[in-house]
Amino acid sequence: MWKRLVVLVIWVAAWGGMPGAAQGVWQPLAGHVQMAIWPGAVPDARAETGAEVLKTASDPKDQVAGRQWLSVEQVSRPTMTVYSPKSGNTGAAVVVFPGGGYSVLAIDLEGTEVCDWLTSRGITCVVLKYRVPDSGPAYHNDCHCNIRPKAQTALQDAQRTMGLVRLHAAEWHIDPHKVGVMGFSAGGHMVANISTHFERRAYAPVDAADKLSCRPDFAVAVYPGHMTEHTTREFELNPEVPVTAKTPPTFLVQAEDDHVDGVKQSLTYYIALMKAGVPVEMHLYAQGGHAFGLRRTKLPITHWPELVEVWLRTIGVMG
Repeated sequence: MWKRLVVLVIWVAAWGGMPGAAQGVWQPLAGHVQMAIWPGAVPDARAETGAEVLKTASDPKDQVAGRQWLSVEQVSRPTMTVYSPKSGNTGAAVVVFPGGGYSVLAIDLEGTEVCDWLTSRGITCVVLKYRVPDSGPAYHNDCHCNIRPKAQTALQDAQRTMGLVRLHAAEWHIDPHKVGVMGFSAGGHMVANISTHFERRAYAPVDAADKLSCRPDFAVAVYPGHMTEHTTREFELNPEVPVTAKTPPTFLVQAEDDHVDGVKQSLTYYIALMKAGVPVEMHLYAQGGHAFGLRRTKLPITHWPELVEVWLRTIGVMG
């Protein structure tokens, strides 16, 4: 009995709470500062529905590579956290958009764990804790339908963050011409959204950061969603993602057995990018499912980050 209690106490200490229990507001590890991206009132703020919540996914079917992941819910004050490389700084930076269906944020699986990889490669990583829920197109179980919010506040947060990164480029030792984006699932949709909506801010400009370009210099979309909505023909791109020749070079990766955001999402986006003359590279794998992040498994898809590194070299982002 006492041995079981000791094991439980150790497990709780390691994970910050009981399985699935609320754990308060997410904070980065010591040494990394979480900054509010809006200096005052948040544009198009929705009525408060409760305080921000951090939860540990406890259901075994929700585990990834045999491990749990952290879910952030009810984000009303978006923040950014900068992770700088300890050595070998390439000058490149990536703003990371965790996924979660525009309902929650997979803050470690598709956020901080991404930064562990990027910073080890000399790339500054910025995790955006953007507003959820309903900050972008989201599936609602009550109507079994996708809801499009009147104001896409996640896009606002993404545009604002890109401007802030460029504003602080010298301070953070970043080349302002090598700032890209990477997103997963709903975050992958955000990648496409900001890659096609950068000529005008989706909010009233606030300060000097909003005078700088919010166009990504490169983009990585991993199992993106919402690419085929509002269409009537197969492989027709969502008209709310208006690809042009100005859309940045893009890297796509997805599994063919993804039953959440089917492989046609990436295929459709790839076709649109190719037709527009945008440099694009896509990698599809037979197995991997959805929301695999960067966690290592025995499947070939687990090596996708290495392919991104090669691609970044081919487009001149990394030496």
